[in-house]
Amino acid sequence: MTSDAPAPVIRTERLTRWFGNIVAVNEVTLDIHPGITGLLGPNGAGKSTLIRMMAGLARVSSGTVTLFGEPVRNNPPLSKRVGVMHEHETVYGFLTGRQFVTLMGELRDVTPLREAVERAIDHVELQDAADRKIRTYSRGMRQRIRLAGTLVHDPEVLLLDEPLNGADPKQRIHFQRLLKRFASEGRTIVVSSHILEEVERIADTVLLLVNGKLAASGDFRAIRAALNERPYHVLVACDSPRALAAAVVQLDTVEAVKLDPDGRIVILSRNVRDLQIELPKLAQRTSVTLRRVVPLDDSLESVFGYLVDGGER
Repeated sequence: MTSDAPAPVIRTERLTRWFGNIVAVNEVTLDIHPGITGLLGPNGAGKSTLIRMMAGLARVSSGTVTLFGEPVRNNPPLSKRVGVMHEHETVYGFLTGRQFVTLMGELRDVTPLREAVERAIDHVELQDAADRKIRTYSRGMRQRIRLAGTLVHDPEVLLLDEPLNGADPKQRIHFQRLLKRFASEGRTIVVSSHILEEVERIADTVLLLVNGKLAASGDFRAIRAALNERPYHVLVACDSPRALAAAVVQLDTVEAVKLDPDGRIVILSRNVRDLQIELPKLAQRTSVTLRRVVPLDDSLESVFGYLVDGGER
């Protein structure tokens, strides 16, 4: 039986990378198609290592990774179809932005070079600053000129590792629009990030990586729905904890209530949004003064840990 589904642009099968006794990426199997794929995970999850292996820049310990059906490692013709922007890559501050992008084009044997350089700089809207030294750029501007260097050879595949670090809100909006335009042209884009909302705004598909393993993948709405179902612990400090606890436990949004050793309330709820609305009303009705309301487990490690454990938390 044949399938009408298009072949993936990037495919990994049980892809693994060891560094001594540390497993950075652990048997990751996935398919990536044209469009924007978000690679999401906390710092240290293995995102950068996975991107480097997808680009053919890092050796594979076991498993396979292919691009357009071909092995990516030691494949120069294939590498010319890929643009990679590394998270911690440095730029030469003594060069101007235009000189930097020109250098990236020369390294890729781009012709005609001048037109390609101007097009890449125009993509990131840095024409006005292109002849300034990069050392005078803000962090966000340095990210944009690095992106221009990544785009200069007009790659079909973009692998971008934490590309929005240091970008201001205006730059983020421009970046999101640019990537969506590239995706509409049929390019394949992988964007890594540790920020949920950042990926949610641009990605068609999300891959969640935790401790080197693929924790979940698919449409962001389905993953967001799973996150919304996870229980949250909320810490409440007030002047009359026992009275408030007795009232809070009656709320439909609350699953459990307990007092910690410091006399504060710890609430377990699967609907923190409604709880945040109801809690001040309840405090007013019971004449209790709220001093502090803090979610205890909003970290990415907690969110991803919940998904990895299959929702058993």
